[in-house]
Amino acid sequence: MVFYTGDIHGDPRNVVKFSERLRLTKEDIIVILGDVGANYYLDERDDYCKAELNRLGPVILCIHGNHEARPSGIPSYVQKSWNGGLVWYEEEFPNLLFAKDGEIYELDSLRHLVIGGAYSVDKYYRLMHGAQWFADEQPSDEIKAYVESQIESKQVDIVLSHTCPYKYEPRETFLGGIDQSTVDDSTERWLDVIEEKLKYKAWFCGHWHINKRIDKMHFLLDSFEGSDQFGRCC
Repeated sequence: MVFYTGDIHGDPRNVVKFSERLRLTKEDIIVILGDVGANYYLDERDDYCKAELNRLGPVILCIHGNHEARPSGIPSYVQKSWNGGLVWYEEEFPNLLFAKDGEIYELDSLRHLVIGGAYSVDKYYRLMHGAQWFADEQPSDEIKAYVESQIESKQVDIVLSHTCPYKYEPRETFLGGIDQSTVDDSTERWLDVIEEKLKYKAWFCGHWHINKRIDKMHFLLDSFEGSDQFGRCC
């Protein structure tokens, strides 16, 4: 089965407890919807999170968030084919996979489209205080073009993204003290366009630090949902 959950920001304990409580095996997959934090410091400080996730029974599939580096720019990562698409991984942590944006993976007989990335509303705070900020946090024009080409020719059952389409933004989670007119919402507005083109069963996202559902849009933080709630594709 496939299980979906939200941001962990380098703290794997909730995922570890869930996996061990359900006695998940290599036949299962846990999807973390961005801001995993396993590629945040880009040094040995990331290894604890990676090792804890890698030792679990299930495969861990990570979506790209805005508070972490893209594995494509890290020399230790290599690509391989996996369930119909390409993923990034490190040989030291073979159970910890990082999805490539725009790929469509067939998981539990459901076609999953991946669209990672988002804007950091705390960008300038991070820069002022020496915290990590990643210039390629949002999807590039190249990534957007690839996503658009994928959905032209392929059916999608489930969308896995970090942020959500603009129309679904949970405004109750907006951080106080931030002028929303300064926020770059280009990714969310582009996702509005993508969402209009798709006929999907469910859309899962993280980023907003809330557990909530609006129609077929599932926002996850520390909750888990399973693929068993959906019918299978043909």
